[in-house]
Amino acid sequence: MSTITSRPAPARTASRPGLRAAWMMTASGWSANQFSSLLGVYRSGLGLSESAATGLVAVYVLGLIPGLLAGGPLADRLGRRPVALTALAVNLVATAVLMAGTASAWWLLPGRLLTGIGAGALLAAGSAWVKELSGPPFVPDAAPGAAARRPGLFVSAGFASGGLVSALIAQWAPHPTVLAYVPHLLLAGGAWAAAYGAPETGGGPAPAASPAGWDRARFRRAVLPLAPWVFAAPTVGFVTLPALVHGVAGWRTVYAGIATAVVPGAGLLVQPPARRLTARGRRAAARAGLAVVAAGFALAAAAACGGRPVLALGAAAVLGAGYGLLLSYGLTETAAAAPPERLARVTALFWTAAYTGMAAPYAVTLLQGTFGAARLMGAGAVLAAVTWAGVAAGSRR
Repeated sequence: MSTITSRPAPARTASRPGLRAAWMMTASGWSANQFSSLLGVYRSGLGLSESAATGLVAVYVLGLIPGLLAGGPLADRLGRRPVALTALAVNLVATAVLMAGTASAWWLLPGRLLTGIGAGALLAAGSAWVKELSGPPFVPDAAPGAAARRPGLFVSAGFASGGLVSALIAQWAPHPTVLAYVPHLLLAGGAWAAAYGAPETGGGPAPAASPAGWDRARFRRAVLPLAPWVFAAPTVGFVTLPALVHGVAGWRTVYAGIATAVVPGAGLLVQPPARRLTARGRRAAARAGLAVVAAGFALAAAAACGGRPVLALGAAAVLGAGYGLLLSYGLTETAAAAPPERLARVTALFWTAAYTGMAAPYAVTLLQGTFGAARLMGAGAVLAAVTWAGVAAGSRR
């Protein structure tokens, strides 16, 4: 069994370590979306093409996946605390490198790659750390599933606030490609200091029987088929749709920032119904999330036809609600499938599968010249509906 190096003594302070560590997750989400809101600035100011700007979003994923796959096993072996704190330090360095992109666009490539590596390791180690600090024995009276959902809530808060704040700075402040990154430096530095005092919860060699100690079949059947939709839906909402609307000339950066806030904000708002759905049945939240995602893509197809900004924001909100339902379900189901000594690496597998969906905006950019954005959005609705049918059939079996 994993070695627990410390335990909180007084019950009245039991919930604090989980909250202190959770702000690291907010810093991770902030670092991802602060760049998305600046894509319009980089297109106009640095002359980046649409495919190059969207490709930088995909570069984040290229760094994220090895960060996840390395961070999970390291956190199970060395402990959550050192891996999470190191990953957040890398996240800070990455933002500093992105600030150098003002001088040369080539700095954006290593900056986005480092952002992905740091965020990936932080998601793997931090999700396990926050989950363990937010439940028994640190919080003896924690509601079932609440600890598993907390990392997703704080990541979503970072997604929502990071994009909006950077967009507002980019619209009205001077030197936007420098000043827009300053809030993340402050947030990440404060989160690192706050989490430094949180206790360790894991680490050490796994028991000999642990390779068969987690439910692979449950994870493969109940989580993997829908995981890519967790981020395919929101990234289309705040990366693809803002570029398709008309009538926002001069306000496109703010509009994009609002979209990046609306999507994860809707994901946060659906958490109470997500908890009620989970109480009804294991896969109820999954079925609801996929149905909402399919509806969101259908609305996105209508918005893409006329380039209507209000309808596009509505579609983004629906896609964000689907994201919130699926993320809550995925983290809860992953935590249920994994034993403590393998929680970080199994959580890393979930995040890896989920983040493959971030390639969706890049695929739309490459294919829309041939098929049109509206048809591609419609295809997304059909694919989400097919996934829903598969999950529903699995639930009946």
